[in-house]
Amino acid sequence: MTAPPSPRSPRGRRHGHLIGGYGLPVLAALLFLTFSVALPDTFPTLDNVSSILSNQSIPAILALGATIPIATGKFDLSIGYGLGLAHVLVLRLIVDGNWPWPLACLVVVLGAAAFGALNGVVVEFGRIDSFIATLGTGSILYAFTGWITGGARIVPGAGGLPVAFTDLYDSTFLGLPVSASYVLALAVALWLMLERLPLGRYLYVIGSNPRAAELVGIPVRRYSVYAFAGSGLVVGFAGVLLAAQQQIGNPSVGLEYLLPAFVGALLGSTTINPGRANPLGTVVAVAVLAIGLAGMGQLGADFWAVPLFNGATLLLAVGLAGYSARRRLRAGAGETRRPPAPPPTDRALSRDTP
Repeated sequence: MTAPPSPRSPRGRRHGHLIGGYGLPVLAALLFLTFSVALPDTFPTLDNVSSILSNQSIPAILALGATIPIATGKFDLSIGYGLGLAHVLVLRLIVDGNWPWPLACLVVVLGAAAFGALNGVVVEFGRIDSFIATLGTGSILYAFTGWITGGARIVPGAGGLPVAFTDLYDSTFLGLPVSASYVLALAVALWLMLERLPLGRYLYVIGSNPRAAELVGIPVRRYSVYAFAGSGLVVGFAGVLLAAQQQIGNPSVGLEYLLPAFVGALLGSTTINPGRANPLGTVVAVAVLAIGLAGMGQLGADFWAVPLFNGATLLLAVGLAGYSARRRLRAGAGETRRPPAPPPTDRALSRDTP
């Protein structure tokens, strides 16, 4: 009878990598299969899949934005507040300012990127912990949202919003919601940046060991600012899509997207490339959350089940992310500690001696 592979053996490490790397996609498939069996008439349908993709596209984009600073070991808690400000600001410019919608969207997205860079400056040059710094700047963003709206909703006039603007969210592409294609395109772009370009490798080195990054000549502060600016850029884009989706500016919208975004980003760091934040893992994690929430909703779960599910999953994600990171570090340390070569035997010495 063959003994099971040891966790420290090459075969055991391969099995552990497969489970850690691809366990979450398998879980997503099992969840979809389970709910399809329980709800055969409503769940495994194209309409339901389209609804899930449409409803979860903005949380997925926000989670991808949160992934960028997480790669450097930082957290941007202002993304929920930034989402709320971006969506009311673009509507204010279009409805009350009579701006052309492409110009309003461009200004909002670039403004969000600039504010993200400001977050990075506060964290890196102000030497303030990213949790505290971005929580403070997020509160400032929330104050700006209240000032712009006066605490009231922004409602378009009788003519409504430009159709081309609302089509940013409402249209379809290849039979599926166009917002799903944004998620896919953004995930691929971030994957190329983080996995194939020097910028991404620098961000990962900074997140792994900032001191070592400085010793090898990587400008840690500058690239950390770049990471926050990238996060802000994605948040601004998500805010534009949220405005096109809701078509009404609500000053209280935004905060409920914060927890799902971080759940997706942190849970995503436990799959595909376990131990570090990665965009493909984030998309898989968001898919697991989306399938779970959709299935629970169709089974008639109470309203409090959603925050309970998100909170419990966040705790699980943080624990698994920490475990994956520690396991990655142990694996790297094990590869660097190779046993020394054995000393030559008398027979080898006599053979090599002329």
